Amino acid sequence: QVQLAESGGGSVQTGGSLRLSCAASGHSFNSYNAGWFRQVPGEEREGVAGIHSDGYVRYADFVKGRFTISRDSAKNTLYLEMTNLEPEDTAIYSCAAGPGYGGRWWPFLVSFYDYWGQGTQVTVSS
Repeated sequence: QVQLAESGGGSVQTGGSLRLSCAASGHSFNSYNAGWFRQVPGEEREGVAGIHSDGYVRYADFVKGRFTISRDSAKNTLYLEMTNLEPEDTAIYSCAAGPGYGGRWWPFLVSFYDYWGQGTQVTVSS
């Protein structure tokens, strides 16, 4: 059973930075596709960044070069480094992972992932 646990959320002002972590147990991130999603109450969950098991990364357009997704094999942890945060980035951020299916990569598709963390709140004030 794979378990994911996020940490690192918090409250910052516009222009601030945060680093989110997602610690995995039960399976290695290296052999899974993984991603970060965010959700605002009342809205659908949206993909933020994804990393393929082979290391390819992809970002949502709204990231605009401000976020970086990475993973640490030794710590079996996924990261999302966020800089130049804006109030529009306020949301609950969740990590997700899974083996994928059919040889295709859909980094921003919720159903592409089998395992999810509980989420961590990020609040950006103006």
